[in-house]
Amino acid sequence: MVNDKTILVGVDGSHASYKATWWAANYAKHVGLSLQIVCAYSLPSYAAVSFDATYTAMGDDNAAHADAQEILSKAKAIADEQGVDAQTLIVTGDPSSVFVELSRNYNLIVIGNRGKGGLAERLLGTTSSSLPAYAYCPIVVVPYTDDKGNLMHLNNVITRVAVGSDDTKWGIRALQLAADFTNSWGAELDVITVVPSNTNLEDADVRHQFEEALDERLAPIAAKYPDLKIRKTIVAGNAVETLTRASRDHDMVVVGSCGRGGFTGLLFNSTSQGLLQHSVSPVYVVPRKFVETEAARAEAMPAETVQAASIDELVKEVPVDRAGEDVEREIESNIDPQAAAYRDRRND
Repeated sequence: MVNDKTILVGVDGSHASYKATWWAANYAKHVGLSLQIVCAYSLPSYAAVSFDATYTAMGDDNAAHADAQEILSKAKAIADEQGVDAQTLIVTGDPSSVFVELSRNYNLIVIGNRGKGGLAERLLGTTSSSLPAYAYCPIVVVPYTDDKGNLMHLNNVITRVAVGSDDTKWGIRALQLAADFTNSWGAELDVITVVPSNTNLEDADVRHQFEEALDERLAPIAAKYPDLKIRKTIVAGNAVETLTRASRDHDMVVVGSCGRGGFTGLLFNSTSQGLLQHSVSPVYVVPRKFVETEAARAEAMPAETVQAASIDELVKEVPVDRAGEDVEREIESNIDPQAAAYRDRRND
């Protein structure tokens, strides 16, 4: 069964993964969901590549397990600070395949990006193993820094959301989920359609065709959320560049992933997965397998086609104490440039 009341976030000891934990805890608290934090490692290679920090030199399971507990205790401190009592889990196995399997059990998985090596590299490093491209549930990818390595601040209140809109099944589902997400925050939704760069949008008839198609896709959204503020934009150009620009003044960018064609042909091809690598705001990806699995469930396909993996076979709950305040302060200062100011306001 899919756990639709819980958000899963993956951690590996990197500040990028702790920043993802902060975002996931903030969102879980806002929408009233529980949070599970999972640390994955594989032996014997974990000591070389799996953890970004605190790993030992020996490929020993006890040492790896202890490192995972320490990592989880730090992540738990971040979640606790957001007012979320998170469950902590450990899973052994290759993170790329483990998280794809886990995605069968959740409605949302959150991971960090731009960490040096570790989980981010394993899950986002190549098209063939990209979690956002092959997961069975939506994935939020939280950036740690911008392209120049500058640490970025993330707002704890969502006010503007951008969504890339096309007429594919994945694009339409992304639009629906973007509307749900935006409405939950009482935010504004910018719906962006990018057409080929050689399209003459100055031609009234040409523009009208695109506007009519966009309005048709938006009609069910407007009916479901009559008070939702929606802005429509149609531009000629490159989808990745357009949505990357949108990430600079939006708190979230939502996009569908089908692996070819539409927005995804540009996002998940051999040119380094565009938007995920350059966005300066979290990216909410709606994968093709998620859309197909939803359709299979709706059509009452055979159980083996849609059955989720047993989470008990994949993960083990490991209750941990939260890290001390000194560790928590250090982590906060390394994941957000405005952490001190937020802490001062909380203490006043």
